[in-house]
Amino acid sequence: MTVSTALHPNTDEWTDARLLYALEEVVEKELNRHMKVANDWMPHEYVPWSDGRNFAGPLEGEPWAPDQSKVTAIGRTALVVNLLTEDNLPSYHHEIATLFGRDGAWGTWVHRWTAEEGRHGIVMRDYLLTSRAVDPDELERFRMAHMSEGFESDNRHSMLHSVAYVAFQELATRVSHRNTGHESGDPVCDRMLARIAKDENLHMIFYRNLLRAAFDLAPDLTMRAVRDVVVDFRMPGHGMPGFERAAARMALGGIYNLRIHHDDVIQPVLRFLKVMEIDGLGPEGLKAQEELGLYLDGLDGEARKFDEKLAAREARKQARASA
Repeated sequence: MTVSTALHPNTDEWTDARLLYALEEVVEKELNRHMKVANDWMPHEYVPWSDGRNFAGPLEGEPWAPDQSKVTAIGRTALVVNLLTEDNLPSYHHEIATLFGRDGAWGTWVHRWTAEEGRHGIVMRDYLLTSRAVDPDELERFRMAHMSEGFESDNRHSMLHSVAYVAFQELATRVSHRNTGHESGDPVCDRMLARIAKDENLHMIFYRNLLRAAFDLAPDLTMRAVRDVVVDFRMPGHGMPGFERAAARMALGGIYNLRIHHDDVIQPVLRFLKVMEIDGLGPEGLKAQEELGLYLDGLDGEARKFDEKLAAREARKQARASA
């Protein structure tokens, strides 16, 4: 992939409004492609309703207990994190609708994306409550605390930064859902999360292709946005109660950690876009590309250290078990 800045206007002239207008045709094309491949599905078909029964409370049901579900401890932690992340959809919609607008192809995409994402929270909560996988009282307290805080994107200052962020974040969410399903211990949960992950993958493809078009239009600005997003990346659920402890458990449990982040999220998007191969950049774009490369080397090194610690931890566990 070779991009020459000589073919494009001075990147200093690009504003969010100009970029939105310039990318409108690409958004419409990607929206049409998305609608052809995105199969509708029914959340209620993935919930084991026959397993459900009343909880303690006005209906005088059975109190919740951890042993009522086959879901593993790490699966329970990840499911709560994943659902609380989905719960903040109203704030996410507000962010992207404000940034991308509600008119034309951009607006159609914003509303379609929101409608598809809404299914995820619906089916996950129905599954968790019906299967008694998590403490319902604690889940509701966490939901109230998390949603009461709202959500403000680290990238709300820039349309390009926001597009770059969701290209990586949608893939990160897909990976987290798939790995949670694999580690959940429940085939019903695994099947549900696999279906959600299909949506997240299509959303990633939409934003990734849009990011590719942005590189064609404004390569220097887009390179700087990608560098900033990759270096400062945080999952959208970082503000939820107990997130750091839950994230640490998920890292040790193989659901989402530095190695997964580097190998399965950051690198696939960068390779598809051939970000490190783009030439013809101006001074700022070239600087951003070089800094991105240095950061990736450092991230890989940190991931290697994590791998070694994880291997040593597993070896100690096995040694204790065989003693």
